[in-house]
Amino acid sequence: MSTKPLTGHECPGDPCTIVIFGASGDLTKRKLLPALYNLKALKLLPENFAVVGVAVSDSNDELFRSQITSDIQQFATRPVDQAEWADFSSRSYYISGDFNNPDTFQHLGAKIAEVQKTWNLPGNVLFYLAISPSFFGKVVEQLGNAGLTDEKPEAWRRIIIEKPFGHDLQSARDLNADLTKHVAESQIYRIDHYLGKETVQNIMVFRFGNSVFEPIWNRRYIDYVQITVAEELGVELRGGYYDHSGVTRDMVQNHILSVLSLVAMEPPTSISGDSVRNEKVKVLEAIRPMEPEEVLANTVRGQYGAGIIGGKNVPAYRTEPDVNPQSNTETFVAMKLEVDNWRWADVPFFIRSGKRLATRTTQIVIGFKRTPLLLFGKGADENIMPNRLVIHVQPDEGITMDIHAKRPGPGVSIANVPLDFSYKEFGESTAATGYETLLYDCMIGDMTLFHRYDSVDASWRIVNPILDVWQALHPRDFPNYAAGTWGPDASDRLIEKSGHSWHQYKLDR
Repeated sequence: MSTKPLTGHECPGDPCTIVIFGASGDLTKRKLLPALYNLKALKLLPENFAVVGVAVSDSNDELFRSQITSDIQQFATRPVDQAEWADFSSRSYYISGDFNNPDTFQHLGAKIAEVQKTWNLPGNVLFYLAISPSFFGKVVEQLGNAGLTDEKPEAWRRIIIEKPFGHDLQSARDLNADLTKHVAESQIYRIDHYLGKETVQNIMVFRFGNSVFEPIWNRRYIDYVQITVAEELGVELRGGYYDHSGVTRDMVQNHILSVLSLVAMEPPTSISGDSVRNEKVKVLEAIRPMEPEEVLANTVRGQYGAGIIGGKNVPAYRTEPDVNPQSNTETFVAMKLEVDNWRWADVPFFIRSGKRLATRTTQIVIGFKRTPLLLFGKGADENIMPNRLVIHVQPDEGITMDIHAKRPGPGVSIANVPLDFSYKEFGESTAATGYETLLYDCMIGDMTLFHRYDSVDASWRIVNPILDVWQALHPRDFPNYAAGTWGPDASDRLIEKSGHSWHQYKLDR
């Protein structure tokens, strides 16, 4: 399902030149090229397009075409049609150069003009910055100085940047100031691949397309909300980045808070553009930043030690490649957040995320309040637990609603009955990387699923006080959970203080 009208997905994107900075990197070969090929196979990539790769490594058009042909065979998520790929490859070009050198951008401008003439393309250009965040400001500055970000009425210029959007509140503001010296906010597409997932997008359809749920989606009927993003994997080869980031910056500040805002926002006036983004920002601005004593009471951080996952021994975080052996970086976080508005006052939002946990799962749990009166006798009433709605984002996309029903027989015996919907029931799902919708949206100019700067700023205002307290008070118990578990015991105590418990993913779904 999509959050857009069907007619919007029947038309291909605007004819354009797609410039990928970091064309030799992992993101490009593992995600971007397969996503662009999927769009081409679905007839959503414009028939007339060109791709220009830019990287520091020495190469040329022919070598680049050979390399991406090898990469697509390895990383494609669908069978590769040779004729389709031959057309894609023939429209792919490459320039090498230093991002700090203005000459690189003069050459890029000449290459763009060349491919536009070759393929009779309009002036539309999409710049994808699949590079280290430390280069975002410099590359946009160089593009601006070279006149490559200048828009005309008949030609757009758009820039996609990957997270992280800053390292803290001040660096995020500095980055935004650097970007907006050369491009308008309307040209900046801050991508969150998490929002490209079908089930995350379907939250809006579920809430606003079903009259049975929206009337009870508030503090009168909902007791709590949980959002869990759990990974079995460790930091893998990202130790150098992760040790300076941690799970709070890597997952909470962007992905989880964005999902929370979709769950909690007011109905927008439409499902495109700024209407949705306006409502998401209102939610983030309603989350009360914590005072230092609240950080100590309402947050838990953890770091994994050695353990067993899938029957195999896995190492402790501090022994992972490129990780400081005395690192205090958190690989697990749990926290209780409050949304101070009319709809959600006094409803706790519990969020947690971590690496090397018991299983890989992302889920949103809506816990409803108990019925006001239990009528069926002590034995039967003990089996009546509050209703619960679980939105499974990954690995098995679907929705589960727990209800209660009487077992057949003369007595009153009550059982919990899960109403379980899986996306597999729609039939064969479309092979995807998670980037297809976002790339397509950028080509048609739909910014709904992209972060606007005020939402970035609001999310950092929530996270920054927590990080400041943690920076001042180093943990004394790291590592404090074994790999293969559900995190530190303090995480369970945090949620139990409110009379709840974490919902664990059911492996038999």
